[in-house]
Amino acid sequence: MEQDLGGSRQTAGNFSFISNTGTPLRPGTPNTDRNPFGDERLDPQGSQHLGGPNPFASPNISRPASSFGSSSALGSQPRGQRYFHSRRVKKDEVEKPWLSKADPKEKWVTILPILGILVGLGISGFLIWDGIRSVVKHKYCIVLEDNFDTFNTDVWTKEVQVGGFGNGEFEQTTNTDENVYVENGHLFIKPTLQDESLINKDTVINLLKDGTCTSKAWSDCVAATNTTVGNSTIVPPTRSGRINSKKGASIKYGRVEVVAKLPEGDWLWPAIWMLPVDETYGPWPLSGEIDLVESRGNNRSYGQGGNNIVSSTLHWGPDAGNDAWWRTNVKREALHTTYASGFNTFGLEWSQKYLFTYVNSRLLQVLYTNFDEPLWDRGNFPAANSNGTRLEDVWSQTGRDNTPFDQKFYLILNVAVGGTNGWFDDSKSGKPWLDASPNAKKDFWNARNTWYPTWKNPALEVSKVSMWQQCDGNEEL
Repeated sequence: MEQDLGGSRQTAGNFSFISNTGTPLRPGTPNTDRNPFGDERLDPQGSQHLGGPNPFASPNISRPASSFGSSSALGSQPRGQRYFHSRRVKKDEVEKPWLSKADPKEKWVTILPILGILVGLGISGFLIWDGIRSVVKHKYCIVLEDNFDTFNTDVWTKEVQVGGFGNGEFEQTTNTDENVYVENGHLFIKPTLQDESLINKDTVINLLKDGTCTSKAWSDCVAATNTTVGNSTIVPPTRSGRINSKKGASIKYGRVEVVAKLPEGDWLWPAIWMLPVDETYGPWPLSGEIDLVESRGNNRSYGQGGNNIVSSTLHWGPDAGNDAWWRTNVKREALHTTYASGFNTFGLEWSQKYLFTYVNSRLLQVLYTNFDEPLWDRGNFPAANSNGTRLEDVWSQTGRDNTPFDQKFYLILNVAVGGTNGWFDDSKSGKPWLDASPNAKKDFWNARNTWYPTWKNPALEVSKVSMWQQCDGNEEL
């Protein structure tokens, strides 16, 4: 090992290098002062060449031209001096439009739009006034206001039948306090199970014998259970209630409001509706039917909609097979709730010119129908029914577009159970019977362990019923 303390050269074995500071470099440390292309070695000051050509230097042909230096490395040439440019507006160039004489036509640019706005407001005001003036304002006289302190038998009749009311319903309607009663100022119409002994053995329910049947048809008054093998006939598997105001309150044009909470339970069918006092134009549906509310007690997951949906319908047509109800049927869904979770006001307003139903407010309409053309024409009924019998127009003879909805109607409140008329679609949401099956009632009864536990609040609960007759003397306007 050799050291030259007076100079800057140091030798360590086969390694030799130049140090400007006298501090030895660690062997193997690259000298960053070297030419990166290795053609010569310089001392740290760049003033001395160390040794000859580097044998590891890159050939000149492989070096980029920029490595040999360029004119740009010498720096850019200085630019000429740039003087400040004044942007000050000269005194004689300043514009003074306010000193100029105004064009007299320019004022109309302001006047004309103002006149247009005033004229538009005037026309709008006239149209609003004319629209309000043209609305017929009817006077209404109270016919019924029942808060159900008691069950008023002068107004309400409990219907007692076992025939299913033309819909194949599965309930026997009774006149007992078990199914229709008043409690704490509310009316309850509550379905219950049938007496099991009447289904498990041969039985006959004969309402004609005890004189309680409210129908004149034998099939509505007599039902039986037949336990013979192969026979599936049973009496109605449930009991419920149905009341009407036929003897105590009816209206021809006017308003109806029913404050009610709908029932909760699978296959329950609550309804608030109206039928004509007299079948002026013939049997149903020739004389019409007004359904303020129909619903289903199933929960909101039911395929057709459960107690979160209500529907309003008018039934009208020459016979049952040509009922035009589908032309006047509208549904309304409750928002984030159900109609079984609280009380709602279900209403009807009816005149010769229009009819509409609503929920809670006349602004929240469900069904709206204008009587602006004869209903026979609107129905577009065929010339004959499926049996080839000619269909006769018995409505146009009145000269009124709203016939058959031009006669007195009374109110009905009921809770039906099941049915075979299609109100509950086959094979939807676990329906335990088929409408066309002769075993429909029995299949429903046998599945009671699946649906009866859902009857948590099966009653239609009513707090108030009000009916008003249009009585301003222009009922035909």
